[in-house]
Amino acid sequence: MKPLKLPTPRRLQLMLLALPMLLALLYYSVFAADRYVSESVITVRQASQTASHVPGAALLLAGITPPSREDTLYLMRYVHSLDLLRVLDAKLKLREHLASPRLDPFYRLWDGSTQETFLRAYRNRVEVGIDDLSGLLTLRVQGFDPDYAQALNAAILEHSERFVNAFSQRMAREQMAFAETELARASEQLQAAQARLLDYQTRNRVLDPAAQAQASGVLTTELQAQLTRLEAELKDALGYLNEDAHPVKALRNRIAALRAQLDVERLRGTAPAGAEGKRLNAQAMQFHELQARVLFAQDAYKLALTAVENARIDASRKLKSVVVIDNPSRPEDAYYPRRIYSLLTILLVCTLLYVTARLVVATIRDHQD
Repeated sequence: MKPLKLPTPRRLQLMLLALPMLLALLYYSVFAADRYVSESVITVRQASQTASHVPGAALLLAGITPPSREDTLYLMRYVHSLDLLRVLDAKLKLREHLASPRLDPFYRLWDGSTQETFLRAYRNRVEVGIDDLSGLLTLRVQGFDPDYAQALNAAILEHSERFVNAFSQRMAREQMAFAETELARASEQLQAAQARLLDYQTRNRVLDPAAQAQASGVLTTELQAQLTRLEAELKDALGYLNEDAHPVKALRNRIAALRAQLDVERLRGTAPAGAEGKRLNAQAMQFHELQARVLFAQDAYKLALTAVENARIDASRKLKSVVVIDNPSRPEDAYYPRRIYSLLTILLVCTLLYVTARLVVATIRDHQD
């Protein structure tokens, strides 16, 4: 069997060390385009919810709540969204800028690139980092020109502010619509409860059964006292008059009338269930139930009215806003490409490949021998 022809050490050096390093030197010295990085730091702040519940100058004392992670993640997603990319392209001609370094084959955007390729190139050049402890967002924007990198960073912040405001106002409008719906429902329930109470009063010809029951009780007590007094007078009169005497008959007639009236009053208060609903105790219970429903509906209406007012106040002010901690910087030196670091990394990788290849070739030669 013919032995395998193996590359010589000199050829390995040429293929794995000299040629890759030569190509890397050529790329970084001639073709690689300088990329400048503009950096800014922002955060999303939300107005204190208690601010809408206090009047006058107390609004000035209402603080702001810490940023929620949810709002921060929404903003991060928007910065890398296709919608924002289209806005930036229309405003700053971003596609044209990314295609400007004609000699750089790796970082330029080629003519005729698809929307997906354009979006990937944009996301590779716009980095968004979040500090989990403080909730701060760090925005690092690359550009082939320092002024353009700063302008692109500022444009992203501007539209991020608009996005947060629009999102906040949309939530406030939805809350306002919900509060108004609840107010209308509470108003209908209050009107229905009041109508039932009024119908009950009209149908039973009673204003307040409880008050009437109390008055009936007082009247019953007075009638009972009068009856007791007349019975005492009758007993005293029978001591010196006979049964046919006119005063005795008059007292008996008055006693009979009082007893009849007393029975009527007692019947009004404690009539049986089948007495056409005229007993005052039953009417008082029904009236109290209807009155309680009216009071409950009034409380619900007041709460709904307060919710509408709070929602109106929230809709008229900025609930959330983007706070710029560090304005977009204007870089003076190109941050990328990191030529020395990249060349040393390529040299290290090529050296490892060369050493590995030498070991493999030496092992094969030992087996052939």
